[in-house]
Amino acid sequence: MVNNQKRRPRIAFTLGDPAGIGPELGVRLLADPKNRQKADIYVLADRIEVEEAAKAAGVQVPIAATPSSSAVAVLDDHSLPTDPIPMKKATKAAGERTLHQLRRAVDLVLADKADGIVFMPLNKTSLHLGGMQELDELRWFAKLLKFDGFTSEINIMPGIWTSRVTSHMAMKDVPSHLSTSGVVSAIHLLHTLLHDSGIENPRLGVCAYNPHNGEHGVFGTEESDIIQPGVEQCKAEGINVEGTYPADTIFLSAKTKYDGIVTMYHDQGQIAMKLIGFDGGVTVQGGLPVIIATPAHGTAFDIVGTGKASITSSQNAFDIAAEVASRQEK
Repeated sequence: MVNNQKRRPRIAFTLGDPAGIGPELGVRLLADPKNRQKADIYVLADRIEVEEAAKAAGVQVPIAATPSSSAVAVLDDHSLPTDPIPMKKATKAAGERTLHQLRRAVDLVLADKADGIVFMPLNKTSLHLGGMQELDELRWFAKLLKFDGFTSEINIMPGIWTSRVTSHMAMKDVPSHLSTSGVVSAIHLLHTLLHDSGIENPRLGVCAYNPHNGEHGVFGTEESDIIQPGVEQCKAEGINVEGTYPADTIFLSAKTKYDGIVTMYHDQGQIAMKLIGFDGGVTVQGGLPVIIATPAHGTAFDIVGTGKASITSSQNAFDIAAEVASRQEK
């Protein structure tokens, strides 16, 4: 729920996969005084990790015992492995280190010491080598938070957000996982997050599942049987939502007509969003009881240490997490 009275949020922050560009992006973000004005930042890392990444990036990160507009707090638990973690490659050691700090971030939330989590880019191969059994981070976070409600990865480009009814699964399995309740949940989730981000009356569009919107049943009946009833239910609840519309045209006017679009499966939205623009994208672990955001790009092993990594997506992820956390009711 949105809170009309904004408060200073507390953000748990991790540097992501230590073998990738996460640490350098992380310290650049932490070094910017404007970000320390937006939130109290708790960094889950050993202090030496922060200091070495800052030195390599050519920035200074002010550190204090407690976070403030002047400094971040580094919650050093002296757990840095004795053997150096190999750079620019997926390894078990990198995955274990990444998961360790993410668990600590979740623990802060569960102890009511953080209102949101921001993590720098991860590498899924490293995560699975490091012990993650779930298919993706969203399911992993849900397990740690003991949350079994509806979740959906929220993908964000400046000016347009998307949610999904189904996500990481084989295309052959998508039809059996489409449901009216799932459509309703995906609409509710996207509406709530946009509202919590500061948009009073979000405008939502909903994708059809079949080509040409099903062509009145010629290409399938999911639109009339499953999706449209969900749209109508949400309209009756007062949500500003329209659809269904063909997926190959809805994104053409997305930024002028909608604040968010609900898609039926992973690539239906992801291909369109990445064609709209790759730099600046953010992923939110949607539906969880806490805002968790990360840049949409990966660990970019090929440009580690070159200074070429763009901070835009990381900055956008931090801004979204801080804004939503400042508005959500505790």
